[in-house]
Amino acid sequence: MKIYTLLLAGFALIATGCAEKEQAAPESTDETQMTTPAASAAGNQARQNDAFLKHMHLHAEKLDDLNFALADGDLEAAKAPAYWLSRHDTVDDVRSDWMPYLYGMRTEAQAVEEAPDLATARAAAERISAKCQGCHTAAEQADE
Repeated sequence: MKIYTLLLAGFALIATGCAEKEQAAPESTDETQMTTPAASAAGNQARQNDAFLKHMHLHAEKLDDLNFALADGDLEAAKAPAYWLSRHDTVDDVRSDWMPYLYGMRTEAQAVEEAPDLATARAAAERISAKCQGCHTAAEQADE
């Protein structure tokens, strides 16, 4: 039971650490700056990053739902978020070196769906968490 308490606390910390930061109001800019290809590309990149972050937050929410259901001993309730995690649409432009984590997370989510008992589902949920953490580590290393 300690591992699940630690796991839940870890997810709470991850969720708060990944929360969107309040952004300052954009500075006024000259209209010609906004029409340059560089400004347009930067705007597109920012929108893509926002969409990606929102998508990853959905992953965290679904994983929280899954783990809360397992902590409550409700295998059937855990299967709904597991289903979403295993089958949802992938966002565009996921780096190729992150794809093994994505596929691993989906495989383990499907294992939760097919789990015959809570112990099997909990083990698969721990592996989902490991895949998520592995991807976060890879992303941090890519930013360095």
